[in-house]
Amino acid sequence: MSVRIRFLPDDVTVDAEVGEALLDVAERAGVFIPTGCLMGSCHACTVELDDGEIIRACITAVPIGRDELVVHLFSDPSW
Repeated sequence: MSVRIRFLPDDVTVDAEVGEALLDVAERAGVFIPTGCLMGSCHACTVELDDGEIIRACITAVPIGRDELVVHLFSDPSW
């Protein structure tokens, strides 16, 4: 099952499979999401979904039951 992932603010769109790691999807799309610990603890990979949910991209997979997922990237100069 394919889900369309849209990364903002650059408006980059890519198709991904349910269960695929969000960081892998971003990398394949040429979108940079900073990482630190790769366990969700350091919050370097924090992104916001269109519905306002805040997630850690390093520990999040493409969810089932959605046709599109809009991911808002943050710009944190410390990362």
